[in-house]
Amino acid sequence: MKSLSDNESVRPSGPTGMDGENDGGRSGVVGNERLTALAGAVLLVLILVEIVSTVSLHTGIAIHIFVGVLLTGPLVVKLGSTGYRFLCYYSGSPAFVRRGPPRLPLRMLAPLLLATTLVVIGSGIGLVVTGPAQAGPLLPMHNLSVLVWLSMIAIHVFAYIWRTPGLIVDDWRKPSGGSLVPGRGLRLGVNLGALLVGAVAAIILFPGATPWGVWSQTGQTISAPLIVGLIIATLILLVTRPLRWR
Repeated sequence: MKSLSDNESVRPSGPTGMDGENDGGRSGVVGNERLTALAGAVLLVLILVEIVSTVSLHTGIAIHIFVGVLLTGPLVVKLGSTGYRFLCYYSGSPAFVRRGPPRLPLRMLAPLLLATTLVVIGSGIGLVVTGPAQAGPLLPMHNLSVLVWLSMIAIHVFAYIWRTPGLIVDDWRKPSGGSLVPGRGLRLGVNLGALLVGAVAAIILFPGATPWGVWSQTGQTISAPLIVGLIIATLILLVTRPLRWR
C-alpha cells in the first residue's frame, strides 16, 4: 500500500548529486509506488468485470471464472510490491522510512483486506477445481468472504484512486534529461508477464466452468452476496469517507 499525499516529496538526507544511495533510494521508493499503481489499476479493471459478470450468473459465469483466475497474476504483483515496501520500511531502509507509512486507518485495514482477498480468490479457485457437485463448504465460504471483501476493497480503492492515474502517467512522461526513475520497461513487463501467467492459468482451469454453467441455470439471476455486499460497502463508504485520507 502506498502512503502520504501525492504532493509530498521524498527529501534525501544528503546532497542529491553526491549521495548515490539517496538517489537510488528515492528512485526505489517512487519505482515501487508506480509498480503498485499500475498493478492496482489492472486489478481494478478486472475486479469491475468480475462484479458486472456476477450480476447475471446465467450468462456471466464463464467470464466470472476466467477473469477470477486471470486476476491472480496482477494480484501477486500488487502483493509483492506492497510487501516489499512493508519489509523495507520496517527493516529501516532510509528512503522508505522518510516516505513514511500509510495512514493509520489503512494500516489497520490492510491485514483484513489481505486475509479476505486470499479467502475470496482461494475459495473461488477451489470451487472451479471441485465443481458444484463437490463444492462443500467452499461455496458458503466464498459467498460470505465476498460480503466482507467488497467493503474492504471499496475503502482501499477510494483511498488511493485519486493518486493512481498520476503515478501511472508520470512513469510515461519524459522529463528533460531523461527518465528520473529507471525501470519503467521492467515495471510494464512485470505486469504484462503477470497477466500472461494469469491467462495461462485461466485457460487451463477454464474447463471447470462447464459444470458451473449448468449449475447457474438453476441459480438466481442476481447473486445475493453481490447485492448485500454492495449495500454494506456503500454504507461503510458513507461512514468512513476514505477520500479524506490524503
